[in-house]
Amino acid sequence: MAISWVTALKLVPWSDVIQAAPDVIKAAKGLMKKSTPPVSAAPGGAAALDPAAAHSPADAGELALQHIAQLQARIAQLEQAQQSSAALIEQMAEQQAQIVHTVGLLRTGATRLAWACAVLGACTLGLLIYIGNL
Repeated sequence: MAISWVTALKLVPWSDVIQAAPDVIKAAKGLMKKSTPPVSAAPGGAAALDPAAAHSPADAGELALQHIAQLQARIAQLEQAQQSSAALIEQMAEQQAQIVHTVGLLRTGATRLAWACAVLGACTLGLLIYIGNL
């Protein structure tokens, strides 16, 4: 059975989400500060990743150097991916904070509208009673 969006949104504890939003933003910014800029790979790193371009190693030392160059290139790729992920997380946290703020404003507006409708309904009922007594 499908659940409607309105019902799903009513199930969300918005007060908890609103309270947690600043912490999420701080954590995302802290993650961005902790991440280091990507280190460029060794000069021969790109050639070492391509097995066809690499010549057969003459000794174990040269093989180890090729392996180290491959690992350095892979680490650089992982660091770049980690920084991209951290930037994305920060953007998502800021968007979540904006959404939470907007939902809070909408919630306040809906509450005010409900009160205005209740007052208008009471006034209408009073007018109907008054007209009925004339």
